[in-house]
Amino acid sequence: MDICLLGTGGMLPLCDRFLTSCYIEQGGRAVLIDCGEGTQVAAAAAKAKISRIEAILITHAHADHVTGLPGLLLSVANTGKTSPLEIYFPASAQGIITALLTVAGRLPYEIRLVPLGMSGETAFPLTCIDPMLEVRALPLRHSVDCIGYSLTLTHKRVFLPERADALGVPPNKRGILHSGGSITVEGREITPDMVTAEPRPPQKLTYVTDTLPIDEIADFAKGSRLFICEGMYGDRAKKPDMDKKGHMLMQDACALAARAGAECLWLTHYSPAESDPSAFEAELKELFPAVVISTDGQRTAL
Repeated sequence: MDICLLGTGGMLPLCDRFLTSCYIEQGGRAVLIDCGEGTQVAAAAAKAKISRIEAILITHAHADHVTGLPGLLLSVANTGKTSPLEIYFPASAQGIITALLTVAGRLPYEIRLVPLGMSGETAFPLTCIDPMLEVRALPLRHSVDCIGYSLTLTHKRVFLPERADALGVPPNKRGILHSGGSITVEGREITPDMVTAEPRPPQKLTYVTDTLPIDEIADFAKGSRLFICEGMYGDRAKKPDMDKKGHMLMQDACALAARAGAECLWLTHYSPAESDPSAFEAELKELFPAVVISTDGQRTAL
């Protein structure tokens, strides 16, 4: 998966910081997490191809996370897209999402709305991106219904034709083994593990923003190669205010990343008043050495 953090700001866009949004591409298809004001501009600045977006995951219906939907959808329409686009969101936000789609008017492609419940963690395959890509959705704790997302891409085991040759597997039976089935050759059962390499580790990305640092997040992010998490402020004196408003400090994100055993942490959703998040880097690296004070356009590949 190729990942680009289009923006890192919260509340309102700044001239040098777009609103928080994440673009994830796999095999020429992309999923977008959140879509605040001007997301299509942020995508253009980061050279992210919005024509490849097949799904959008909305964390919650606050303006800085959803009001960019009409503009983005219209910009996608101008790329010539005709295939359906899926939008996932907390079920309580359906009225807001529907209203925003009304503003977008008629589009040359179908929008498929998928409301998600808040009763507990759920999982669904994102087959429009890759049949091996699973999304998990975790209800968070904010001032409105809010969801964190975890994307895990698993891989088929690599088929080893030399092993198949040695076992006398006929060519027309090899696809069955590569798909996970077993066959019989001359009275002997051949299982997939006999003709494939060791399984490759999955690629896991977890994205959490606009929430209190609840315990469930650490388990949700466990094993993530990349954990993208809110860090509105680095000043510990802001903690009581963040608790009241349902947000996290940078230090909270570091503590969750450490408990989750994440390989890397990108901070995001900085307050407009936090003009220099990097000022806290030394303290944060003591808490979690693999923390990155991310900036707009930050990229990596898992």
